[in-house]
Amino acid sequence: MTRAQELFGELVQIMERLRGPGGCPWDREQTHQSIKPYLIEEAYEVAEAIDAGDPAELCAELGDLMLQIVFHAQMAREAGTFTIEDVLAHINAKMVRRHPHVFGSATAETPREVLRNWARIKAEERKTQEDRSVLAGVPRSLPALQRAHRLGEKAAHVGFDWPHARAVLSKVHEELAELEAALHHESPERAAEELGDLLFALSSLARHLKLHAEDVLQQASDRFTARFRQVEAALAARGLDPHEVPPETWDELWEAAKSADHAAADTQEPRS
Repeated sequence: MTRAQELFGELVQIMERLRGPGGCPWDREQTHQSIKPYLIEEAYEVAEAIDAGDPAELCAELGDLMLQIVFHAQMAREAGTFTIEDVLAHINAKMVRRHPHVFGSATAETPREVLRNWARIKAEERKTQEDRSVLAGVPRSLPALQRAHRLGEKAAHVGFDWPHARAVLSKVHEELAELEAALHHESPERAAEELGDLLFALSSLARHLKLHAEDVLQQASDRFTARFRQVEAALAARGLDPHEVPPETWDELWEAAKSADHAAADTQEPRS
């Protein structure tokens, strides 16, 4: 038995004890539904540790996420629906099945060929499922931009996509014009629909630029937060109340904060 197998088995046993007689009262009363928010929260904390580039934090957060998986599997074992062994057997079989170029006789020399094989194998698997759509498997509960990215990605695997980023940009302009028309006609319902179409097109543009709309929007939100805090600090330095400041002052200080950001970024760029 490897050290990893030994430690994973120990984690499973810890959870069995926590849920068993004489275990933890809090852990024993939990259900799949009650701890679902923690599973989502831990996944986001893993993503945050990745973005922060902190290996120690990533290690800790991956452990917290693994605990959630073992927790759900233990509750399923108690209910007689499945076990952690079933979870592992399922994912092991899937990984072997979807990598025939590694575990079988198929060939795939490039990432594109791997993705093509992956899509073909998934299509074969869907023949035994109730929902056989190419778009099956994208949870509606995903953050909206991330869901749009995955839907576009799945459609692209079967050739339903724009040929390049400039073509998507034309679609973005088209959707923006339709939104402007909806606003001109003062139609809230149509404006909501057109705004949604515009956001979906922007997520596709990000995908064609090899970016994730969710990530770039998070980065934009971080920039907004940092600049807004700079403006608040500038107002405090002047003895001004943010609730009583005219728009012109906000604009002035915002542009100053933005210029300071750009100047700082310029000094960090490598010089040839």
